Order: sequence, then C-alpha cells, then structure tokens
Amino acid sequence: MTTSKEPVVIVGGGQSGLAAAHAALSAGLRPVVLEAGTAPVGSWPDYYDSLTLFSPARYSSLPGMAFDGGDPDRYPTRDEVAAYLRRYSASIDAEIRTGTRVTAVHPRPGGGYLVQTDGGDEIAAAGIVAASGSFGNPYLPVLPGKDAYVGEVRHVAHYRRPEPYAGKRVLVVGAGNSALQVAYELAPHARVTLATRAPIQFMPQRVRGRDLHHWLRVTGADLLSRAVLTRLVRHAAVLDTGVYRDAITAGLLARREMFTAFTADGVIWADGTHEALDAVIFATGYRPHLDYLAPLGTLDDGMPRHVAGVSTTHRGLVYLGLEFQRSFSSNTLRGVGRDAAHVVAALAAYQSGRSRRRLQPMTRLPVRC
Repeated sequence: MTTSKEPVVIVGGGQSGLAAAHAALSAGLRPVVLEAGTAPVGSWPDYYDSLTLFSPARYSSLPGMAFDGGDPDRYPTRDEVAAYLRRYSASIDAEIRTGTRVTAVHPRPGGGYLVQTDGGDEIAAAGIVAASGSFGNPYLPVLPGKDAYVGEVRHVAHYRRPEPYAGKRVLVVGAGNSALQVAYELAPHARVTLATRAPIQFMPQRVRGRDLHHWLRVTGADLLSRAVLTRLVRHAAVLDTGVYRDAITAGLLARREMFTAFTADGVIWADGTHEALDAVIFATGYRPHLDYLAPLGTLDDGMPRHVAGVSTTHRGLVYLGLEFQRSFSSNTLRGVGRDAAHVVAALAAYQSGRSRRRLQPMTRLPVRC
C-alpha cells in the first residue's frame, strides 16, 4: 500500500529529472532521483565536443536558476551546460543517487510501484517520473546492404571530433541541426556529402537583430503543440546564421538525395550511381529510452501512451522530456520546467486523492436482526 513516506522516483538525473525534482519539492513531494551516470548531468558530457546550444544562455535556464557565467546572449557549450546542471543539482534539496541504473519498474498490489536497479536495490515508490531522455536509444534506419558494408557506420551520438576523419570520404545522413553542424565541422578535414530525403530548410538564427528564441518567447510560439506547429511549418528547419547555407552554395558541402542501399564499400544513390565511402554518420534522431517500463505494458513499440506527459495506462506514472510532449520547447532546457510543473501537479493530485481515501473512515452498515 502506498504511504505518504514513500518517495516519487525520478528516473534520470539530466535536465528533465532535475526539473522534475524541483517541481516535486515545490509540490510537497519527496523526490528520489536515480541517475545511471556518474554525475547528475544526463547525457550532456557524451555529446560531440563542439556542440553548442541553439538557444542563448538567457533562454536556456531551468526553474529557479539563471544560466549565468558570462554574456547572456552567448550559445553555451556542451561543457557549460554540464557545469550548469551540476550547480543546479547542488542547489535543490533532493536525494540524488548517481551510478544507479533502473532496470525495471513493476506495479504493486494496492497501488504504487517497485523500482529495481542494477545494483540489486528495490525501492517502493508512490509514483514514477520517467525522465530518462532518449540519448541512450539512437535511431538508425534499416537500409538494404548495411550488414555487408565494411566501412564505419555510427550514429552522431557516438561522434566526438573531426580529426579521425581527416582525408576520408564521409557521408552524413540527416537534415537537422546536428547533421549540419557535424558536416560543417568535418568539411575542412574530409570530403563530406550530406544525404537528405528533401531539400534542407533553413531558419534564420537572428531576426531583426534579435535571436530567434526571443521571438519564439514573445509570440508564444514556444508553447505551440505539434498539431499546430506542423500546420505552420511543414519540414524541420536548421537554425543558421548563413554559414551552412553558404557552405552548400559554395560547394564546401555537397547535398544529395538519400541513397537507396549500401554496398560493400559505399552506397547506391537514388539515380543508380555508386560511390565509395570510408564512413557514414547517421544524424537521424533518437527514440525514448524507456525499456525499464516494459513490465508495466505501457509502451507501444517503445513509445509511451500518454496525454501531455501523463500516462493513459497507469495512475501515478508520468513522463518528462519527450519531444513535443506538450509544446515545441518540451524537451529543451528552456521548456522542460513548464512540463515538469504540469506532470508533477498530476502526481500530487493522484497522491492527495489516495491519501484522502486511506483516511476516510469505514461506513458502518446497519445490523439487521
């Protein structure tokens, strides 16, 4: 039986998990954050070395702590974000256990959950916040001939720096921000081609002298849902100051329509021509990393069933950090705090309802003789 002494277990100690802990404390709940890594920074130290945020520091904060340390209009680096999350975790009065990977979550008779970890621990939880992100589950499309290809194939999740590719023929697959950033970084070192299914769409980083994120905030576009946004923007767009578009126009980066198959030493392009390659890097996104929820039966092909982050299959289970969970900015530093407040409010209401039911006295039935 769930009791008020049992914590809300937050799976994941990155930006989403820390935002959830902050919201839980504000709601009077007791959060316990379980982070698989060695520090409460999520996947940030594992991104490629040159990664920077696409939003300025002034728009990249979690609730209760500004992203300080310099020019608020700078684009923070990977390491700056990790350092910020360390400071943030130290500022909140929540129990955070690092080096603790959740392996399974089971329902308990009477309500609540049992959380199992790779260290053999079992934690009774009043509720679950699944905030484990998606970096641990990179998506690689299934393409003919991939198993026969002898060159290097990797996801951008495992790319770090350009020097190992010097002098090589490299194909980067994808039309998003990471694909363009990595391809542009590789271009001075290697012969680089971009493979995309449609022409790349660019969006200006600055509009009327201000970063785009200023306009996303003042217009309310950051709060748009996927359903609304897809009616306004038909294709994903790359934020660009002009350098990426110029690199393609000048021929520094070649762009071709997506290839149809691998060969032993390269790929077959859509026009039937063959090209030999040394390496293929897929910047094809990620999927939610929620395998530990499999015992609950709440996933459809790995995807959670939810409305705005609140599970539609299990009471007391919520999600955080999903792409377009509630809005355009849901899985970002600037937006996850709003979602955290929303799902934690649902958790608090659920626990409050359970407490009232437990305290309600039993009704005495009349005795009939």
